[in-house]
Amino acid sequence: MLRLGALDVPDGRLVVMAIVNRTPDSFYDRGATYELEAAVERVGRVVAEGADMVDVGGVKAAPGEFVSPAEEVRRTVDLVAAIRDAHPALPISIDTWRAEVAREALAAGADVVNDAWGGVDPELAGIAAAAGAGIVCTHAGGLPPRTRPHRVSYPDVMADVLTRTTALAEAAVAAGVPRERVLIDPGHDFGKNTRHSLEVTRRLDEMVATGWPVLVALSNKDFVGETLDVPLDQRLTGTLSATAVSAWLGVRVFRAHDVAATRQTLDMVASIRGDRPPVHGIRGLA
Repeated sequence: MLRLGALDVPDGRLVVMAIVNRTPDSFYDRGATYELEAAVERVGRVVAEGADMVDVGGVKAAPGEFVSPAEEVRRTVDLVAAIRDAHPALPISIDTWRAEVAREALAAGADVVNDAWGGVDPELAGIAAAAGAGIVCTHAGGLPPRTRPHRVSYPDVMADVLTRTTALAEAAVAAGVPRERVLIDPGHDFGKNTRHSLEVTRRLDEMVATGWPVLVALSNKDFVGETLDVPLDQRLTGTLSATAVSAWLGVRVFRAHDVAATRQTLDMVASIRGDRPPVHGIRGLA
């Protein structure tokens, strides 16, 4: 059983984690949800579109202007509190690599720490454990936060992903995080070039076979743009193709910008697999 806050996720259920970036320089929305009111409005909208949980971030992943821990707290904690007030049972994750930010966000009502930079802060798992929260253990190839890969290479990229993410997951459990609240993430584009991201996608069944629930963050990423030679605003089709393949291979949680399209894609995959009945089944019966 996978548990995300108050949500128990049975086998076969596919989870949409909606992205809510409270940053002025997000690569995707360019600050559209930087203001608190706009961010809260987006949460209501994505829940209506089928999001199962939301992921709150206050610092973009790419290089850029330095954001202090205090500023990251300012951007995220009041949003977490506002979401919790408006949606008491909605699982909330905080996208941060910093223990001090995670501590404040969890106290405000977050349920999961989404550590996209692969455990660079050794205190993060303990903070999650102390709050009874979950954690996402991500492969970033050992890179420092907010850095891009440069001529990165692996003898076997998936072997490295498996070694690092499962070690982080076991360390989180040893720190006191409940096993059913730990996920692993291959970290598309993080510490990887496009060929690496494509390879880990087609080999996601190897991550699933570890027994840890797998999360992917595919939405509008550079590996999609480079593969199809399309700009940022034309990456939805490629994102959904990768989403469908990932779901078929056993991934459980999908971090996404375009919630309605992702929800439909996942529901269709689940129905083809036999995990979800069609909403209507009258064709050929009337």
